[in-house]
Amino acid sequence: MDLSGLRVALTSGNYNYTRDGANKSLNRLVGFLLQRGAAVRVYSPIVEKPAFAPTGDLIGTPSVPVPLRPEYRIPLGIGNAVRADIDAFAPTLVHVSAPEFLGHSALRYARRNGLPVVASVHTRFDTYLRYYRLGFVEPAVTALLRRFYRRCDALLTPSASMADVLRAQRMNDDIGIWSRGVEHDVFHPGRRDLPWRRSLGIGDEEVVVGFFSRLVLEKGLDVFARVVSELRRRSVPHRVLIVGEGPARDAFAAQVPDAVFTGFLSGTDLARAVASMDILLFPSVTETFGNVTLEAMACGVAVVGANATGTASLVDDGVTGRLLEPDDIDGYADAVRHYIADPVARAAAGRAGARAAEAYHWDTINAAVARTYLRVIERRSR
Repeated sequence: MDLSGLRVALTSGNYNYTRDGANKSLNRLVGFLLQRGAAVRVYSPIVEKPAFAPTGDLIGTPSVPVPLRPEYRIPLGIGNAVRADIDAFAPTLVHVSAPEFLGHSALRYARRNGLPVVASVHTRFDTYLRYYRLGFVEPAVTALLRRFYRRCDALLTPSASMADVLRAQRMNDDIGIWSRGVEHDVFHPGRRDLPWRRSLGIGDEEVVVGFFSRLVLEKGLDVFARVVSELRRRSVPHRVLIVGEGPARDAFAAQVPDAVFTGFLSGTDLARAVASMDILLFPSVTETFGNVTLEAMACGVAVVGANATGTASLVDDGVTGRLLEPDDIDGYADAVRHYIADPVARAAAGRAGARAAEAYHWDTINAAVARTYLRVIERRSR
């Protein structure tokens, strides 16, 4: 795919200062575009010590720390210096990856200059509010998101289940799928490491119920803890392995006092930890795709997850794992107990998940984004 002539101005509220699934996907997309001849310029807040080196040219934008979550930044819009940089770059398309101040500012810039805009939807921001006792604001936030997204030429979202939600919310009439890939040379069943488990005090025959993600409330930590408590109440033998860091770690650790916490892991260390789990319990309802779910499947791990956007598009209920209603604590516990008690069923679900994950390759997925770019550019030129 030759993309010479394509010039993309990409805005991101967090391109690389902390690490998450969304910005890793954006960096992979930029690498794909650059390799195929496109020019890309990224506009995002920058910090002195980012989580990883950015792919492509990164231009800093004004920002302030998020109250109570200082590891995150609030971008404050484009500003004169950044606007001049965009003018000099002369993009043929603007890609906004979040509906914050920077995204709104970039959308206004594009509309004033007659440029097509593609927005990617990485997070269900409206659902975050319920975890901070602000659920009553959710309808108003949905309305604001609708106003933003309907001004874009097209939306891209990671899963069919999330696309269905966006259509039901009337966010846009042109909604495509920008799925996610998995690094198959990193995440695979061969990473399972029993000696590593033993070093954590976990026996070879013990069944590990795992969780890996950033440790924040919106990942369903409360539901996970309640399910583990129910398993203990039923005297179901298991061990709990938690991989990740975040501001909710201490409160979460108090809820799962017998769990083993590894802290933040990445690359092959993360893959080893995931493959060394036996069951992934992932009750998050805020995912648009579910990188965690896909990486666990690639490692041959049975998944018990929420029947919600993202996970519902990946898990084949009864084949690669189980899908439960988000607050069904007894249902989650029943499903986990089933896989603990039946190693044959657990292994079969893991094998099926690994086969299903083979379909997710980054180049194929990012090529779909490039085709969307070219399509909206052509449509606007007509």
